[in-house]
Amino acid sequence: MSAVAHSLPDQPTAPGRRPRLQVVDRAHGVDLARAERAVTDLLAALGQDPSSEQLADTPRRVAASYAELLTPAPFTPTTFPNDEGYDELVLARAIPFSSLCQHHLLPFTGLAHVGYLPADRILGLSKLARVVELFSRRLQLQERLTTQVANWLQDQLAPKGVGVVLEAEHLCMTLRGVQATGARTVTSTLHGRLRDDPRSRQEFFALTGSAAEAR
Repeated sequence: MSAVAHSLPDQPTAPGRRPRLQVVDRAHGVDLARAERAVTDLLAALGQDPSSEQLADTPRRVAASYAELLTPAPFTPTTFPNDEGYDELVLARAIPFSSLCQHHLLPFTGLAHVGYLPADRILGLSKLARVVELFSRRLQLQERLTTQVANWLQDQLAPKGVGVVLEAEHLCMTLRGVQATGARTVTSTLHGRLRDDPRSRQEFFALTGSAAEAR
């Protein structure tokens, strides 16, 4: 996992409370100038004229596009004490996401369903979507992305259970090769009670409405 949470500076932590954490990405930044030169070389290798008026600005645009797609926004994973002892499933359904296949550099896009059973802490709801973005904004495999989101929640919250389901369409599968237009890949990762307790597991998959329930 190439992300880490650091305590925010100059913000003292009250006794008995966890420090606020800010997530940053350890991935190396994009070298835009080098990326532009590489795109220029690629265009030439593909039999195109990168000096033509139509393609003159393409290397800059492509480099900037990849930089955007590979750079997640830092965020603070706001958590709160679970003072009221809420112990039912918290689920964010149908979070849109996009990522880049590490094998073909083509996008895969879809929906993430992310849930957990709270223990001592609860997470701000918007942060569930932020965690998905954190790990999707890099060269990825869908299987690894699913596991990274689930493991981050398990490590940061220590909840009673975690469940993550991703459903995505891969352009490397629909535009090339087998050209299986409309095919969607479903992956899931479960921890704790959502993995070990049949009723909790069934509830999670029923609420996500996911085909992963049959797995």
